[in-house]
Amino acid sequence: MADLEKIEKYRVSIRQILEQYARYKPSHGNIEIQTIFDTEHDHYQVVAIGWDEKERVYGCSIHLDIKDRKIWIQVNNTEWDIGQALIDLNIPKEDIVIGFQPPYLRRYSGYAVV
Repeated sequence: MADLEKIEKYRVSIRQILEQYARYKPSHGNIEIQTIFDTEHDHYQVVAIGWDEKERVYGCSIHLDIKDRKIWIQVNNTEWDIGQALIDLNIPKEDIVIGFQPPYLRRYSGYAVV
């Protein structure tokens, strides 16, 4: 598979996963779930913004990047196994990096080291 074709497949897969997650709405509060797709720089996020009574809610629940022809899971503040969701979309494990793990532990994850 050519590099551009591979990267486009990864973009489509990431979009599919993040849009699926963003459909889930918080059970309380007035909170909007936003998806952010920066296809020029290959940064992708799901962000919650709003209010829960008097408390401001703002946070990134998922952040993925495409770097060096691999998908980097930078943040996963969910119960979803994002790595497995990517594998289920036929992304090879060796093209997924668990970026929030220290580099010395990544070799034990079964995913790419870098």
